[in-house]
Amino acid sequence: MNTLRKNSAKAAITGLGESAFSRKPGSTPRVLAVEACLAAVADRAIDMSAIDGLLLNRSPIEDGSVLPLHLKRDLCLGDLSLLASIEAEGSSAIQMIQYASAAIAAGTATNVLCVFADAPVGAAGAGASYSISMDMTGLPGWDEWNGLIGATSGFALSAQRYFHLHGADSHTLYASAAADREWASHNPKAFLRDPLSEDEYFNSRWIVEPLRLFDCAYPVNGAVAVLVSAAQDAEDGPNPPVYLHAFGQGHSGARHFAGNEPETLTGAEIAARTLLNGIGATPALFDYCEFYAPFSISTILSLENYGLCQPGEAGEMIASGATRPGGQLPINTGGGHLSSYYLQGMTPVHEAVIQARGHGGERQVPNNDVGLATGFGGRMEYHAAMTVSPHRQL
Repeated sequence: MNTLRKNSAKAAITGLGESAFSRKPGSTPRVLAVEACLAAVADRAIDMSAIDGLLLNRSPIEDGSVLPLHLKRDLCLGDLSLLASIEAEGSSAIQMIQYASAAIAAGTATNVLCVFADAPVGAAGAGASYSISMDMTGLPGWDEWNGLIGATSGFALSAQRYFHLHGADSHTLYASAAADREWASHNPKAFLRDPLSEDEYFNSRWIVEPLRLFDCAYPVNGAVAVLVSAAQDAEDGPNPPVYLHAFGQGHSGARHFAGNEPETLTGAEIAARTLLNGIGATPALFDYCEFYAPFSISTILSLENYGLCQPGEAGEMIASGATRPGGQLPINTGGGHLSSYYLQGMTPVHEAVIQARGHGGERQVPNNDVGLATGFGGRMEYHAAMTVSPHRQL
């Protein structure tokens, strides 16, 4: 039972903007970021002169020049009281929003743009961009020496360990991927909307066993921006504000030593505890969740690590239909990274704002009082999470 303390949000997301999303080579992240930022400001219907903060996030595999601080000039912004590039891998999008909210609560900013942009799909396809050593184990050089190339290899280890600990198998992964696809069928902007049958899933090629093609994210070129504003000014725009009541970060320590379980205990439990303790709540608070889940195993681990079910129970929970449309706890309601689009931490943020505003259309969840959005980096070792709500008071 929740013992939720009375909480009044100090900040809210008041603008949401996106660039065009594409699977074809084209614009640079810098151009896409400008497009998304302009759309977010227009969504709030304020003048660019009202912006006094800008936070940037690029893909960790890209150089800083891809999305430079000079974006301020591209947007023709005036003097700013907050400007930074945030790099905490896939947790960065939510960290940007957290830092913007903290600055607003401290009185040092009033309207802060937060933007992520990426263009991994080139002439050789997205696979070429991610086919590099990413040091997923945290042991410098060990991944490459042992043939662990790209993020998929690290998460394949997580899936294998989960199978061993809990008696799960590939049918568990299929249920997770198929649930995302069912949500995507109701999202006109999702890239993969056709139902995912067992035959299609099990006949798809291995990427790194036990992860198949449909266990993996669907990258696109694009950008998403949100405008974070002071809560007392949030209701003067044309769209419903999305209030930000709680944040939590959790970054796991030296868990790669014997006796630890870095594959299945990731640091999300730290972020969840920080977030929930801050408002005196339990995981029962959440009406829906938007997880950072670039692999099917990620959703399974997130359900367990954020305390939404017990270890080993996520597969059964998903298979029961609880996370699908009409289920008790909607998860990844836009189709998530697997079926909608992969823009790292901004994919769950984008969908969380849509749901909190009540703009989900056919996929709108029936209860949207409090949603959870998460982000992670590495092999789920860097975490950030936040609540979203249409209500200023909780």
